[in-house]
Amino acid sequence: MMWAGVLAVGFFSGIISGMGIGGGTILIPALLFLTDINQHQAQGVNLIYFIPTAVTALIAHQKAGNISWKTAKPLAVLGLAGAAAGAFLAVSLQAELLRKIFGGFLLLMGLSEIFKKKKGEGTHGKR
Repeated sequence: MMWAGVLAVGFFSGIISGMGIGGGTILIPALLFLTDINQHQAQGVNLIYFIPTAVTALIAHQKAGNISWKTAKPLAVLGLAGAAAGAFLAVSLQAELLRKIFGGFLLLMGLSEIFKKKKGEGTHGKR
């Protein structure tokens, strides 16, 4: 196990998580390349890693006034239901198939970002 690499990935994934991008997109593949754990274990580590990073980022974004609770509340409730369904599905799949599904998801997200049309240049996401 390459601990220096794993620690560096943990720190970089934390930065990405704090930005709201999703540190698991970095963390899961890195764990698979740098350690001998399988896809299920990498996703499990990501879930444990996610809790403190999400809480920390949530506090910072709340203080900055970046959270629309009216939008977030129903998404969170439905997200919990989806997370339960996804977890049951993930543990029932073979690690190899789960890895391919995750890789396909990352590929689709990357392609969507490459081909996404820009919305109102100069706004930088401001409301």
